Amino acid sequence: MWGNKKSHKPQPANPEPRIWQTNQPPKPASASWEGTTKMNKDAMRPAEATADRATARLGSSLHVKGEISGNEDLYIDGTVEGLVHLDERKLTVGATAKLTADVIAGEVIVYGSVKGNVRGKGKIEIKKDGSVNGDLTTAQIIIEDGAYFKGSIEIEKSAEKEGDKNVLSRTASATPAAGARPRSI
Repeated sequence: MWGNKKSHKPQPANPEPRIWQTNQPPKPASASWEGTTKMNKDAMRPAEATADRATARLGSSLHVKGEISGNEDLYIDGTVEGLVHLDERKLTVGATAKLTADVIAGEVIVYGSVKGNVRGKGKIEIKKDGSVNGDLTTAQIIIEDGAYFKGSIEIEKSAEKEGDKNVLSRTASATPAAGARPRSI
């Protein structure tokens, strides 16, 4: 029953028998096959379309002075002086990285050293061996035991949480059912 399953793919008509000798490579496809092959459309898409979260890497032997900006995730192991601006993307500061830079990104994870102000629109994480000397602005902060941090933290309200509060306030201000008392939030 299980072994008698037939393939649903149409089998091409091939006038030549498929007998290959072990010491010779197979013959190339005949010219009649060339017109029937379909092109893989994924191969023609740009990298952003197929790999939505591709991560660029700055190696440990690289030293950058100036501004880094882009629209992809970035992993830094080297040294950066200046500004790192990744808008809505993720920046990972590797264990061997030394940043003397201001950082603006969607999410920031610090395993190495950062001297400068850090703005993570989503969240900022400082791992146990990480070090940040500067002001943090984010909606969510995670600082592990053993991490070093010197500066101030400003917690922003994320758009998602503000949207939830608006829904709650509209629900609370709706006309209460008969006999129910209105409650405040």
